[in-house]
Amino acid sequence: MNQCADSKTDNRQQVQADSQAALTPEIVTLIEQCRKEPHSESQLIKVLHKVQEVFGYLSPKTLDAVAQLLQVPSSTVSGVATFYHFFRTVPKGKHTINVCLGTACYVKGGQAIADKFREELGIEFGETSGDGMFSLNAARCLGTCGLAPVVMIDEEVHGQVTPEQVPALQDKYRNQP
Repeated sequence: MNQCADSKTDNRQQVQADSQAALTPEIVTLIEQCRKEPHSESQLIKVLHKVQEVFGYLSPKTLDAVAQLLQVPSSTVSGVATFYHFFRTVPKGKHTINVCLGTACYVKGGQAIADKFREELGIEFGETSGDGMFSLNAARCLGTCGLAPVVMIDEEVHGQVTPEQVPALQDKYRNQP
């Protein structure tokens, strides 16, 4: 008997079931539709956008499930997820901090503000604090140059920020219900 056909060693059905369970029925249906297309691997970015929309980020478990169901190598899926800046591979914090590093903000001390946030939170740009409260990002321009240097936390713009104000800004959002 061919060992590959032996049901005791062939776990393909279990892998498929686990992969489907890791995603929502809506995402599984999308992947099934993509698999019917010629060059279904070209639909990978569309699928990853949907996964991130539903789960908020791309976890190792969901990346593996996409690879299995779309029949694309895991290395390709992981490579795409980490190459493009609009994909997140870590959960997003409760609050998103965008430090403007555009020309006006940079000239007026934006880098010092960014450094203070990184120091205080213990993270780099694109990461989320260990307590899950804050995600830190650099922005190229927030369109409020007259208020430089600017920090936007969630949807609230804070102008003429100094490094000394960073702890108080964090406390304000950390203490929100």
